[in-house]
Amino acid sequence: MSLSTSSEFAPASASTPASSDLHAFAPPVSASHLPLADASSIEAATVWEHVVPAGTHWSGSLRRGLGLRIVDLEGGANVSTVFYRQDAPLERYNMPDTLKAQHTAHLTRGFVLYSDMGRVMASIVADTLGWHDPLAGVGDAALFARKYGTARYQEHRNAMIRNGRDSLLIELGKHGLGARDLIANINFFSKVSVEEDGALRFVPDHSSAGDSIDLRFEMNTLVVLSTAPHPLDPNPVYAPKAVKLIAYKQYAADERVPADDFCRTFRPENTRGFINTDMLYA
Repeated sequence: MSLSTSSEFAPASASTPASSDLHAFAPPVSASHLPLADASSIEAATVWEHVVPAGTHWSGSLRRGLGLRIVDLEGGANVSTVFYRQDAPLERYNMPDTLKAQHTAHLTRGFVLYSDMGRVMASIVADTLGWHDPLAGVGDAALFARKYGTARYQEHRNAMIRNGRDSLLIELGKHGLGARDLIANINFFSKVSVEEDGALRFVPDHSSAGDSIDLRFEMNTLVVLSTAPHPLDPNPVYAPKAVKLIAYKQYAADERVPADDFCRTFRPENTRGFINTDMLYA
């Protein structure tokens, strides 16, 4: 996609059609667009699979039209994740816009992940949990040292203690990004409740072995993640968990989701966000 025209980076308000034109860029319903995540098996459409070991990190590009199933293999997983437009990483996941546009403080099926340009980066098309934390952030070296002590690679090899922030920065560095590019993350498989005094409380035992969430990518997206423990996890023992990633085909990159897609119509704002995204790939 050429980056020569400034209109690609216009704010959502500048590129949003009038309400009467909301479906101008929406294609007719096609069976080929229906989400495979609802099927009992996605094996036939699987592109690749990868296990991210406990307490480690991973990054990779997911093209438009691919699905990504993340599976909690052991129970109690936490996957701190950030998202960037693959070909123009200055556009990236925006937590405030994602939450305020959809009137929510948690994420589950139906919700979408907005970029800071008002486009839909990914949609949550399936979810066995019903709650994923977009608020509590990621733990850094100082926090992990206070909670768990230190365990360096030199002495402990793969049993070393890795914190989430440094893990994300290592992966960002592989793509020419750094600390200035680290954004608010999503903690998949974790739940945080808000107490009456406003304090955030980690809910233990939220995710069980086999729980999963499916993302459908509406943009070519760089995904960066860490499986280090949640920063509010009260467990005094460093006990990260492994997850499995399964990438599979949902629709062709030159196609679009239908006008009556569940995520596209889940909130009125989502329809406009999909239109902004479709215009980018028209």
